[in-house]
Order: sequence, then C-alpha cells, then structure tokens
Amino acid sequence: MIKFLLEKEFKQILRNSFLPRMIIAMPLMMMLVFPWAANQEIKNLRLSVVDNDHSVYSERLIQKVTASGYFNLTNVSASNEEALQSLESDKADIILELQPNFEKHLIKEGAANVMISANAVNGMKGGLGTAYLSVILQDYATEIRDEWKQSSLMATLPVINIVPQNRFNPHLDYKVFMVPAIMVTLLTMLCGFLPALNIVGEKETGTIEQMNVTPVNKLTFILAKLIPYWTVGLLALTLCITLAATVYGLVPAGRLVTLYFFASLYILVVSGLGLVISNYSNTMQQAMFVMFFFIMIFILMSGLFTPISSMPQWAETITTFNPLKYFIQVMRMVYLKGSGIVDLTMQMVALGCFAVFFNGWAVISYRKNN
Repeated sequence: MIKFLLEKEFKQILRNSFLPRMIIAMPLMMMLVFPWAANQEIKNLRLSVVDNDHSVYSERLIQKVTASGYFNLTNVSASNEEALQSLESDKADIILELQPNFEKHLIKEGAANVMISANAVNGMKGGLGTAYLSVILQDYATEIRDEWKQSSLMATLPVINIVPQNRFNPHLDYKVFMVPAIMVTLLTMLCGFLPALNIVGEKETGTIEQMNVTPVNKLTFILAKLIPYWTVGLLALTLCITLAATVYGLVPAGRLVTLYFFASLYILVVSGLGLVISNYSNTMQQAMFVMFFFIMIFILMSGLFTPISSMPQWAETITTFNPLKYFIQVMRMVYLKGSGIVDLTMQMVALGCFAVFFNGWAVISYRKNN
C-alpha cells in the first residue's frame, strides 16, 4: 500500500511546476549568497587620528593601523575636540589619539599613552573596533621591543612572546563558521514548510476525503508523507555539500556518514513538526504562518548568529527544547572538528527524542475514520 502512496506523493511534487524549481534554487541561493551576507566580521572602520607628536614612531604606528585592513583613515584631526565632532557627525567610527612627546616617552620611559574613543551606538562595531585597535597596539609594542632587544638596548629585560594558534578555523574565516549552519537553516525551511503545506493543501482541494475512505491506516499515511520530504532533504543537503566544497573549498573534517545520519534524523524532526501543524490547520495560510512563527524562534535561539552561552539563563534553558540547536552543533563539530557519533551522543539522543515525539504526535493528531 505504501508503495502506491509514495508514488502519488512523488508525482504530486513533480507535477507541481514550482516545487522542483524551488528545491534546486533555494540551496543555490542560500549557499552562494548568504555566507557572504551573514558575516559578522567588521572591516573598513572609519578611523580618525589625532597625532600630537608627529614623530617617526607615531607615523609608523598610524601606518601599521591603516595597513591592517580593518581601518580606513578618513580624518586627521588637530585636536580631540575636532575628532569628536567627526565622531558625532558620523564621519568616523573610532578615534586614535597619541599623546605629545609620544616617541620621547616611549624611548626614555619604555611606555607611552594613547587614547581610543569609539562610537558605541552600535555596540558590536564599537567593541570589535576597540579590540582590533588594542591588538594592533600590542603587536606594535612587541615589534619595538624586539628591535630594541636586537640592538641590545633592552637585552636584560625578559620577554614573553605569545604566538596564537587558532584551532579548527586557523584563518578565522567567518564563512567557514557560517556555511554548516546555513545548511541546517535550509533543511529546516525546506523540510518544514513543504510538509506543513501538504496535508492542509489536500484539505483545501478535497482529496483528503478520498484518502479517509480508504483502508490506509494513520501510520502508513504519515510515513508516505514523510519519506518524500526526507528524500528531498537529503538531495538538498548533497547539493549544499557539493557547493561548499567547490565554491568555498570547505569539506567536512569528519565522516560524511555521520553527517548524513544526523541529517536523516533531523529531517524527520522538522518534517514531523510540519505534519503536526498541517493536521491542526484549516488553510494553507494558517499553516504557513504558524510554521513561520516556530522557525523564527528556532533560528534566533539556535546559536546560529549569537552564542547560546551569551544568552540569559532563562533563554539558555529554553534552547534545550530547540532541535535546531543540536543539529547546528552537529554540523559545526563534524565539519570543523571532525567529531564522530561517540562525541555527539547527547545530540543524537535529543534529536531521536524529538523525532519520536513529533512524528508520534503527527500520527495521533491525524483525523481519519477507519
């Protein structure tokens, strides 16, 4: 019986002129555009400099800051008041002020003062800009210390060199961090919305009544609805993995089998949720808005854009019930760290429980008179 039901579902998908195009176009769009747009790395900050020294060392520091790639020197001010005006008029994002006799203090006392003032209307921009500038200043101080050490001026001073090593994403490329999570978002939207519109669509066209008078039981009916979208989800994931490898050169550090195993589990979760919503909805618009409501909450509380550990405790507790959170963790751990199923036991148990819960609910809530 299920064979004929699956044949019907696949024919329904292929006969629709819009669905096959969307199934292909959506992964292409999300994988080729979103990783470039969803980038929280901040560059091209507008820098205003107040150089009260005009010495060789101050010029060298300014050149080092502008050569970093994070700052564009847009304004050189004669005083702090003038620089603040450029900040208030939104012509600068951050001010670097060097004290008078900067070079003299640096050589004679081994220390000199600089002041950083940032426009903190955008907290993230101001915070990151200040952090970038602080790191550049530390690097500049280390360079000078090394030069003096070589010339034996400070040979007696102990020096600790810090060499950072970035594990799993050595070049700190934000796209490497975002691409696996965007794949999860794609599967959520594709395998969540399509099942949500399926049963309710049959209610609107009246074909569900013909199904209700057949001897097909509830479990077989729900399985016939799940399997096509499970197949569609895996095909979309394969397309995303191929695009990630060819466009971004990003291949999983772990095994593909692990990736597909968790993807299979996750697609059952979101498809089950979609079928539950479809069972309770009377129109396609109602199903679409309810599904949109849940997906927005899932995405914003999944750790996709902001770390879950940065959320308040109550919000962190709510994320325990968010299946998206677990699959994003799986994708990032498999892609970047090469984690295996043993390392992902907690995520596997959580997704398994969600899959049983939503699909069991979908079977129970489907209204059919045998």
